[in-house]
Amino acid sequence: MSKSSFLSGKKIVPHRIDKSVGVTELIDSYFQAYNAARLREAAQLFTQKMLSNDVTVGMSLTGALTPAGLGGSCVVPLIAAGFVDWIVSTGANLYHDTHFAIGHSLHVGSPFVDDRLLRKEGVIRIYDILFDYRVLLSTDAFFRHLISQDEFQKEMGTAEFHFRVGKYVSVREETLGIKNSSVLAAGYKYGVPIYTSSPGDSSIGMNVAAMALDGYGLKFDVSKDVNETAAIVLDAKRRGGRSGVVIFGGGSPKNFMLQTEPQIQEVLGIKEKGHDFFIQITDARPDTGGLSGATPSEAVSWGKVDPTKLPDTVVAYIDSTIAMPLLTAYALAKRKPRKSKRLFERLPKLLEELKHEHDRSRQKNR
Repeated sequence: MSKSSFLSGKKIVPHRIDKSVGVTELIDSYFQAYNAARLREAAQLFTQKMLSNDVTVGMSLTGALTPAGLGGSCVVPLIAAGFVDWIVSTGANLYHDTHFAIGHSLHVGSPFVDDRLLRKEGVIRIYDILFDYRVLLSTDAFFRHLISQDEFQKEMGTAEFHFRVGKYVSVREETLGIKNSSVLAAGYKYGVPIYTSSPGDSSIGMNVAAMALDGYGLKFDVSKDVNETAAIVLDAKRRGGRSGVVIFGGGSPKNFMLQTEPQIQEVLGIKEKGHDFFIQITDARPDTGGLSGATPSEAVSWGKVDPTKLPDTVVAYIDSTIAMPLLTAYALAKRKPRKSKRLFERLPKLLEELKHEHDRSRQKNR
């Protein structure tokens, strides 16, 4: 009997798990179907292709990931290993990231407590994470103190702002003897640009706004952010390399990271094809609008993903707090560290190159 080509895949074998099974074997051999299989495919795509030296890797962070400890436990090691070259995050993740670095604690709790009682006792809840209300006040004071410094009295992009903040956060970590807890500090140390797509939508933005009322001069240049992120992606391609994105969650950071290619092609009129690799970890659905325009196939129609690279895309419908530690452990076990690209230091040059290509395209189309 002839065998259908559909049956050419690896056989599903119900191997018995024993105590010697490590994370890489668990993912490679036991994640055989459903979203476990998609996570396996994502981990293998990440390590086998995306972490090649010629690939520039962007990561977006949405949802309360840093309060759960995933900044220090996952994102920082990935940055240190050279596995993440640029980041788009919610401002909230970066704000809560700072709590740990300046010596505050968050605690394991329950989602089934009486929030009226928590309010009375001055306890903040993020689902099952609990912490003292004074942590917010202290972190607000830390940011206001930084914003009052002379170097912040100007307009700047969020990458520059986070780089400057990361310098102070790094010093605070060292002073307190806290090791590698902060994404902002790691971004500063390794030259990884960190952007916030909606800088007013967090406690950091709220404190910047408050300081503006007091006459301080910090303003965010969001247009610079749009152009810098597009320049990062264009540079990856023009240097003979490739571009990949790893998206945790959705929302504004997801779109901000993916819109780099439409910005290059549609708006600036520069010839390009789209990102080469695409991994998304999400619990959203396209049919209700939460994932619309951002599945790999839809992203192709927008020019966000190179249509010839659609096989190098994976969406795993799984909780980021489960997927991120597994993906991090797998990558660190499978791949040797890459040399950090230190893109932050190259941003002025990348912007020049983007402008040059845009000008050339305009002249050509006149």
